[in-house]
Amino acid sequence: MSDHDYTPKSKAGKWFNDRLPLLTLANHLTDYPTPKNLNYWWTFGGILTFCLITQIVTGLTLAMHYIAHADMAFESVEHIMRDVNYGWLIRYIHANGASMFFLAVYIHIFRSLFYGSYKSPREIIWIIGIIIYLLMMAAAFMGYVLPWGQMSFWGATVITNLFSAIPLVGEGIVTWLWGGYSVDNPTLTRFFTLHYLIPFLILGLVVLHIWALHVPGNNNPVGIDIKKPSKDTVPFHPYIVIKDGFALLMFMIVFAFFVFYTPNILGHADNYIEADPLVTPAHIVPEWYLLPFYAILRSVPDKLLGVVAMLSAILILAALPWLDTSKIRSAVFRPLYKQFYWILVADVLILGYVGAMPAEGLYLLIARIATAYYFIHFLIILPLLGYKEKTLPIPLSITEPVLGGTPNLAMAKNKESQKIK
Repeated sequence: MSDHDYTPKSKAGKWFNDRLPLLTLANHLTDYPTPKNLNYWWTFGGILTFCLITQIVTGLTLAMHYIAHADMAFESVEHIMRDVNYGWLIRYIHANGASMFFLAVYIHIFRSLFYGSYKSPREIIWIIGIIIYLLMMAAAFMGYVLPWGQMSFWGATVITNLFSAIPLVGEGIVTWLWGGYSVDNPTLTRFFTLHYLIPFLILGLVVLHIWALHVPGNNNPVGIDIKKPSKDTVPFHPYIVIKDGFALLMFMIVFAFFVFYTPNILGHADNYIEADPLVTPAHIVPEWYLLPFYAILRSVPDKLLGVVAMLSAILILAALPWLDTSKIRSAVFRPLYKQFYWILVADVLILGYVGAMPAEGLYLLIARIATAYYFIHFLIILPLLGYKEKTLPIPLSITEPVLGGTPNLAMAKNKESQKIK
């Protein structure tokens, strides 16, 4: 039964569905035709939804006990940890949940890069995803400031000062962000307000992201277009639901390990020292998930150009559907692209590592080389590969190669021409 065939049986159901077709929508989500060859890399979309809901629920609970004031913020966090029933658990879930959220989103992004999920007709889905990623980074940075520890205070000071590099209006923007002439109570209040608001904006964009996905449908590991429904698809429920549920369970086990056994391993020890404007930490670093972009920022000697490079490193991803000129989506059939893909993965990991190191000597040299390669990959290598790369034959469908059918379109055309002769 498809969503077009579904009608509620009860009078109340019919009355409600005629005015707000949520029941038909629910049926569409369960019967939604999904490619049958989706692997476990495709389960991270559902995992990300779980992470977002977890962050919102735990964040709302923490907000009930947190005091957004420079004189009381640090003590209110200690109060949550020591005096609130299960406050330690809620805070550790929220703090580690941010790391799990970014871990899942990076896997989600690199899966899309490997299988070409950003290509036509899914450009809008990809761009909405990049906007969500930018908002996640903003929310994470502002949330990092709220405990009002040493790393919170000085991290806010360093990052907000970057806006001063903008010609003419930079100083005004910094003063507006601070709410004064230094990072102080107005800054904390503003960051708390925005940190509270942004997750709900993300939630709205996630709904839009999923809606946009349901127009062209899912990409798949083979990267070919499929007809819906057909022998290449299965209903979303129960097949994909069970698969996503199992992957989510495995993810939750990893999540629980960090929460219960190593809750502070992804944080910084200096953040357990109350903010002191007179004492600068020896080495100011952001959270691990922002380190690659922090490395790009520090690799450029000029402050303004460093900010431009950091922002460009993120925004260049939004232009990816047009930078990649290849007509083939999946890296499975692009042997040369696959090699450059893994070089890019290594490059991002190297940037993350040097971002946590002092910006001097060999670390700075490595950061500059890795930054240069990052932009070369997207601006030079990808466009050239589309014209120069020799790709492998692509199957006609998901099912036919498995069942011994025609493996590719070229062979199918040859067979047809032979029959005509």
